[in-house]
Amino acid sequence: MPGMSYAMTDDGVRLYAEETGSGIPIVFVHEFAGDYRSWEPQVRFLSRWFRCITFNARGYPPSDVPEDPARYSQARARDDIRDVLAHFGVERAHIAGLSMGGFASLHFGMAYPARARSLLVASCGYGADPTQQTEFQAEMEATAERIERESMAVFAHSYALGPARVQLQNKNPRGWREFATQLASHSTRGSALTMRGVQKQRPSLWSLRDAMRNMSIPTLIVAGDEDDPCLEPGLMMKRSIATSGLAVIPRSGHAINLEEPDEFNRMAYDFITAVETGRWSPRDHRAAFR
Repeated sequence: MPGMSYAMTDDGVRLYAEETGSGIPIVFVHEFAGDYRSWEPQVRFLSRWFRCITFNARGYPPSDVPEDPARYSQARARDDIRDVLAHFGVERAHIAGLSMGGFASLHFGMAYPARARSLLVASCGYGADPTQQTEFQAEMEATAERIERESMAVFAHSYALGPARVQLQNKNPRGWREFATQLASHSTRGSALTMRGVQKQRPSLWSLRDAMRNMSIPTLIVAGDEDDPCLEPGLMMKRSIATSGLAVIPRSGHAINLEEPDEFNRMAYDFITAVETGRWSPRDHRAAFR
């Protein structure tokens, strides 16, 4: 049975968390449309060898749903990972995040490099194009308003059928129904606040290139080839982070850990094992094209 508890953040928010397995820790950070349950295929596999920690972001019950909009931000999502580590007494961990969780994991690595054994950044990049920031922010505000107007129970029906979500439905209808049902159970208030505070306000990835070039944390970037908004950002991150690798999963959309769990798990295991055995090194300078 997983160990269940609540991590307390430094601003007084309780985050529901679970740990399974023992050994070197991996912390999983979920996407906007997911929660700690989204990582079940990874926990079932990787907890054979590692201590797997999952948690729900603020705004996602049974974690607290703060009413103050100012308590939702990209920086706060980053620091909540830090506070989960502190709760479990973990000094350094592998950090694996998808989409919204991928952004938070990347920011965590830049802010707290000594705390990250590695970063696995998956399906990260939607809205990252600096030339489309105004349109992206307007889209996020409209989405938050729609969530408030319709409720998550209604909004989830269409969101779960987005252009990068239908791949999961086509491959695994049962798994997609479980994903859509879990999404519909999310807090309407918490989801709207997250959309406005974390998603809408996050900086463009292109504005972080200098910080990425200074990174030395082993990083694996993963994207589905039909998740169009994440492909160019994935390439940019690969070119910016000297210690990164890029994997693209064919005929796949956004929720790649659910669509192709066997492939995702294998890549995660191989990556973490390479890092732990000292076989994940910076890019050879001879491989750089002039």
